[in-house]
Amino acid sequence: MIDGVSRQLIELLQQGLPLVSRPYTEIAKKLHLTEDEVLIRVAKLKQQGIIKRLGVVVNHRRLGYKANAMVVFDVPDSLISQIGDHVSQFNFVNLCYQRPRQGDQWPYSLYCMIHGKNKETVLKQLDHLIESCGLQQFKREVLFSKQCFKQRGALYQALEKQQKVISNG
Repeated sequence: MIDGVSRQLIELLQQGLPLVSRPYTEIAKKLHLTEDEVLIRVAKLKQQGIIKRLGVVVNHRRLGYKANAMVVFDVPDSLISQIGDHVSQFNFVNLCYQRPRQGDQWPYSLYCMIHGKNKETVLKQLDHLIESCGLQQFKREVLFSKQCFKQRGALYQALEKQQKVISNG
């Protein structure tokens, strides 16, 4: 269970960090804490699994990256970790993770996201990735984005409300 101050901290974090040189100091002021106290609470929330991760949400299209491809591979489970580690080392790979297969219709287990200025660049980067990582023999799909959705961080409060509704029947 978390206390009221940590709950307020989560609410502030899900709004995004203030765009200042010391964002945790700004948050600390709002909570009447020190920066160190905020950092300790964040670390504790992460350790407890309440916060999974903190990261930056980048609007790639505003930066000129108009071609975005999710590439999925059917890699044997025994090789996922090794190949995933290798794939994630490429600077043009923005995300690389494993997901459960969904039967014969969607047998893919390794996912990676490549952002590029145009489709041709992304396809050249993908060819380089496949060659460098020895992925030629694995079934794959390349899924280019057709629409840009608003990206944001997790909404912990909304999840909490959903869980209450479900548990109250």
